[in-house]
Amino acid sequence: MSDRSGLRLFVLRVLVISVLATLLGRLWYLQVYASDRYTQAALDNRVREVVQPAPRGMIYDSSGRRIVENRTVMVISVNRSIIRAEKDSGKDVLARLAGVIGIRAVDIARSITPCGSRYADGTPSRAPDCWNGSPYQPVPVRSYSADDPRQTQPALKILEHREDFPGVTAELQPVRYYPDGSMAAHLLGYLAPIRDDERDDPKYAGLTTAKVGRSGVEQVYDDALRGRDGVQQLLVDKDGNVTGVQSSTTPQAGDALILSLDKNVQRLAETALKNGIAHARTRNDRQRGGIKYKAPTGAVVVLEARTGRIAAMASYPSYDPSIFTKPTLPSATYKALTDPAKGAPLYSNATQGTFAPGSTFKLVSTAAAIAAGNPLHGFYKCPPALRVGNRLFRNFEGEAFGTINFRTTLIKSCDTVYYGLAYREWQRDGGTKKNPKAREVFPNMARSFGFGAPTGIDLASDSAGLITDRRFKQDNWDQMKDDYCAGAKRRPVGSYLQQIDAEMCTDGWRYNAGDAANFAIGQGDVTVSPLQLASAYAALANGGTLYQPRVAKALLSADGTRVTTIPPKITRKLPVSQETLAYIRSALTEVTKPGGTAQSSYAGFPQGIVAGKTGTADVHDKQPTGWFASFAPAANPRYVVVAMMTEAGTGGSSSAPITREIYDGIFGLEGHKALLPGGALPTALPVVRADGTIAPPGTKTGRPAPKVVPSAPTSSKAPSSALPAFDRPRRTEVVS
Repeated sequence: MSDRSGLRLFVLRVLVISVLATLLGRLWYLQVYASDRYTQAALDNRVREVVQPAPRGMIYDSSGRRIVENRTVMVISVNRSIIRAEKDSGKDVLARLAGVIGIRAVDIARSITPCGSRYADGTPSRAPDCWNGSPYQPVPVRSYSADDPRQTQPALKILEHREDFPGVTAELQPVRYYPDGSMAAHLLGYLAPIRDDERDDPKYAGLTTAKVGRSGVEQVYDDALRGRDGVQQLLVDKDGNVTGVQSSTTPQAGDALILSLDKNVQRLAETALKNGIAHARTRNDRQRGGIKYKAPTGAVVVLEARTGRIAAMASYPSYDPSIFTKPTLPSATYKALTDPAKGAPLYSNATQGTFAPGSTFKLVSTAAAIAAGNPLHGFYKCPPALRVGNRLFRNFEGEAFGTINFRTTLIKSCDTVYYGLAYREWQRDGGTKKNPKAREVFPNMARSFGFGAPTGIDLASDSAGLITDRRFKQDNWDQMKDDYCAGAKRRPVGSYLQQIDAEMCTDGWRYNAGDAANFAIGQGDVTVSPLQLASAYAALANGGTLYQPRVAKALLSADGTRVTTIPPKITRKLPVSQETLAYIRSALTEVTKPGGTAQSSYAGFPQGIVAGKTGTADVHDKQPTGWFASFAPAANPRYVVVAMMTEAGTGGSSSAPITREIYDGIFGLEGHKALLPGGALPTALPVVRADGTIAPPGTKTGRPAPKVVPSAPTSSKAPSSALPAFDRPRRTEVVS
């Protein structure tokens, strides 16, 4: 054999051995190293998962009455991926579907287009017209009541002619049902599909088509209410035919949520607020030439003084959460829900809205004045006006009461006493000079009452409001100087806002005497939410304990074997003596009596029952915001009721009547039937009967007592016991 032939044979052997080695290596990789992965892939190829949604837990009031239920509806959905695979991208299918369900084909196409992509006309898709869920799941486009045979006709037509509607399904699905319409809408919240940007969130792991809570208790307690979906793994052949069941897990129903809310008191609070709004709009504003008050928005909070639990909370205007149970939400509807010109019904004025509190803030200023060293039983001058720096500050309507004590100051609501007290404390802190050792007694006292920080309520919306001092002014000026200076140049010269911007551009860092004076009467930069004010007055009423407000009381498992309590939580103790608190409570008892600022609204009412404080905040270019913060019974406070209406006039004439109507209902006064037996919410929890239904507290069920878990975590962010940090202010409301 020649050398060349031997070389060729050698090369051939090497190639053959290399190929065999490669094949053997690949075989080992497939059969040994990657065996588990490919085995699982093969199984996945012949297994299909069918999710069985868990019934969502229902929501009850403190007496076991249903507030939110589940109902079954017929839902028509469109699978976009199947539709797009059609020759004409599904135009004919959508046109046929439009004729059946009564929705334009173009609107159906927009509703199934994923948000973040583009519509058929090339424009970017935007919520709420687009689909916010997974682009791979069927999109609900229309729903019908399953109880009405006439409404199910479109679904039957689709089911009978499946060949004409590829990618279109009609099936029964559970949806939330709100038997009382818009009642407590801001507290309850609503459901919406999971967004793509939430797929990696561990709390939504494994969920694909489920709806989750988007606000209110539906969002905060979503995990417990949602339960656990069941999964059935079906074996299928190569043609997709089911050949058997590999495994199956039973869905676990979500827990029932028990609220501290009382359904009857909630309805009363909402009715009283609506009545107050309607009445305010019939009254004339003498300060503006006799035009009617606008009264566009308002809020009411009813709080248990000794626990911080919410008995009722109302916001006007409101909305019906059932609109979110429909497959699509028209853009016009969403715009109306968020339109400030219409009062932004989706927005809770009780927890999200922040407003100047006016004289209701004198609770804080009185405690601060005593903490600063002024005698509790001293006497102070109440002239009609007081010069603070280079500006004259006046009492309401130029009233003067001579030399009076704090008791009369609170009853008559004398502003000039507080102007003087705050001005002197401002001078002690160094005036406009930068003083890192300034005591800042008034702002620090406000923060100790919970102002300037979220309350920690178990709701998704919880505004911090705004409390200012020297440090805040400096920090704010550092951030906003350019905006102020730009506004001073942009606005019409000499206009009110132009003058404000010009002053803030040059001296915005200064904490002026006027800032301190306005602070003391709850105006200037001070803003609070109605819930914050109610929490502060609850701390006054109960002897100095500031609670985090709570809407929920407990979670009950569907089988009745477990109760997860949600107990009240203390934020802090007020740095105020019991003597001072008792003095303020006693003074406020006189406000509703003859001679007090709420005497007209409480005329003929049993005296000594209700204690409170009126507040009227002047807002630039708007009519006054009226407040009334109260508690009752005055001698042994059980409830705090705060009412607020914007552009409605003085608090004594506008908001105080709302609280009177609520107290009438709670305690059964002036011929009304008491909504709460004994004037108190039940302390015991509703119970689960053997059939799974919820019964009122104290009902005998004949089953073993459930296991009690002492607490339940929520997603709400509670403030720490330390004094809160500052919030950047919003420049949407200028208070004079």
